[in-house]
Amino acid sequence: MAAVQTFKATAHLQNGVQVKATSRQFELIIDEPKSLGGTDTGMNPVEALLASLGACQSIVARIYAPKFGVKLNDFRVEVEGDIDLDGFFDKSDVRPGYSDIRYTFHIQTDSPKEKVEEFVQFLESKCPVGDTIAKPVNLKLESIVIEPALSAQ
Repeated sequence: MAAVQTFKATAHLQNGVQVKATSRQFELIIDEPKSLGGTDTGMNPVEALLASLGACQSIVARIYAPKFGVKLNDFRVEVEGDIDLDGFFDKSDVRPGYSDIRYTFHIQTDSPKEKVEEFVQFLESKCPVGDTIAKPVNLKLESIVIEPALSAQ
């Protein structure tokens, strides 16, 4: 397998602000709560981002715990972040994204504290989602494809 792998996903706008997100054979409904104009049928995009960070950290924990001699009886991540919605709603000149994201690892283990701390430091350095959030990434619109509207028959 090549070192660089390309992952792909598609987000397809449905009724209202509901979006059907697909990747490989998997589907996820993303929506907004009613207070933000949605129908509350799924997490909103910024909640999905937080969930992705926690899931990524959890997977990295599972993969690398044995290398550090840490036995995970249970591992849970609580993630929260702050967004000034005035940025999204174009009411003020603040960034539309998260200003701060905080997380807490809940680790159930009998392993020594020093081993767990070393493991956590490594874990934080290897999570691809955390790295993507924490450091600038080359984000660019590749192209715009304008398709003719289907005429009503």
